[in-house]
Amino acid sequence: MPKPPTSPTPPPEPTRPGDTLSHLAARLRGPLGEPWVITDPVRLRTYECDGLTYHRATPGLVVLPETAEQVATVVRECARAGVPFVARGAGTGLSGGALPRTDGVLIVTSRMRRILSIDLPNRLAVVEPGVTNLAVTEAVRGHGFYYAPDPSSQQVCSIGGNVAENSGGAHCLKYGFTVNHVLALEIVTPDGEIVELSTLDPGYDLLGAFVGSEGTLGITTKITVRLTRAPETVITMLAAFDRVENGGRAVSSIIGSGIVPAAIEMMDALAIEAAEAAVACAYPEGAGAVLIVELDGPRAEVAGHFDLVTEICREAGAFEVRTADGPAERAAIWKGRKSAFAAVGRISPAYIVQDGVVPRTALPEVLARIEELSAEYGIRVANVFHAGDGNLHPLVLFDDAEPGAGERAEIVSGRILDLCVEHGGSITGEHGVGVDKAKHMPKMFTEQDLDTMHLVRCAFDPRGLSNPGKVFPTPRLCGEVPGVRKGVHPLVESGKAEQF
Repeated sequence: MPKPPTSPTPPPEPTRPGDTLSHLAARLRGPLGEPWVITDPVRLRTYECDGLTYHRATPGLVVLPETAEQVATVVRECARAGVPFVARGAGTGLSGGALPRTDGVLIVTSRMRRILSIDLPNRLAVVEPGVTNLAVTEAVRGHGFYYAPDPSSQQVCSIGGNVAENSGGAHCLKYGFTVNHVLALEIVTPDGEIVELSTLDPGYDLLGAFVGSEGTLGITTKITVRLTRAPETVITMLAAFDRVENGGRAVSSIIGSGIVPAAIEMMDALAIEAAEAAVACAYPEGAGAVLIVELDGPRAEVAGHFDLVTEICREAGAFEVRTADGPAERAAIWKGRKSAFAAVGRISPAYIVQDGVVPRTALPEVLARIEELSAEYGIRVANVFHAGDGNLHPLVLFDDAEPGAGERAEIVSGRILDLCVEHGGSITGEHGVGVDKAKHMPKMFTEQDLDTMHLVRCAFDPRGLSNPGKVFPTPRLCGEVPGVRKGVHPLVESGKAEQF
């Protein structure tokens, strides 16, 4: 049930735009403490981007609250002043979802990192948003449990950020995304009210709507997550192929056989080159692609599936198949894949990472077209992907010191998303839309679809202050009738409203 705010949010104060943030900073130093309200221009630049460094903006003001009440205080002050705000966790997002506003407040939840409770009989844990993904598993591993969603950045990414983006990871093929492992949330709404959402709530699934909303519906301050019992046995195998297409055929055959592995991951030759340069993962020499397959479950079932998967990979053209013998070898196989995004820094000064999805059967054709785009624009593309569910992570490499290279890389990046949509897929599988993909939303949805989504946002945030400028491709006002708008909105023209 909702918890009422400490006091109702008063109407916005008439303030001069240049004074708003300095006034806010002064009001927030008392409840948060001097060190946790940042106005120094040099320190502000620390927060100018998330993991997608292609998009940058220096925040107008940064605050680091430690409690839900402090978050609510900050949001109420922003609402009172009519100032936009953006929530940020660990800053590992890859869609510009935590890109700050130069005229707004960045609310960083990294100090909120307590595991509040662990309930093993009911298989749940309650954590604050700044707790890292891997920390949950580490807290319960000794009891035979773990937290299933596992983004590649799980050592540093935060649970709050995972909730905002509905993060997945290598094992989402079998175990699902963050939304499948969140049982309840405490959130601060855009007017500063502390509210609880739960799977037990009757009526509309507001919890499901909030997970993956990318900070546009409010800020998470407490998360109840589902814990998963560790499987009886795990087998991790690596198959090396001369060509990506052969690996793709193996993936289709594995799924077609009725087996649902815990994970099926693939990397092409360029991604392997980067991983070798970064972490010396020692994948088979001369591989044009490697396929990582992880099987888990009851020992007898896994043994049978292992024999069949090995046979399928051999028939698809694998010239080497390795099997991990124990946790250390498992970690060694995963090391190259988990480091792939950061590893490309060894072979390219800059890159854009994308996150499109295609049907598994379309993988060979889409990968061939990506290779053609790479040649056409003179831009290298390294491919890393969750092959089991067709979630591509093409890394578009470029030299940002070369005139025009960034623009060409952005074109290639957009064309790859076009390919995904053309083949019946999506522009994002787990990284979110953020600011990076907002312009591509009309390729998947009609104007009427987008207006319907925006009405949901307006129900939570009628003033458009919570992470404005993300997800939706064109500015909209919550008071306008859904439909195609032409020209400047009359309320904006008259100075009575502002578009974000």
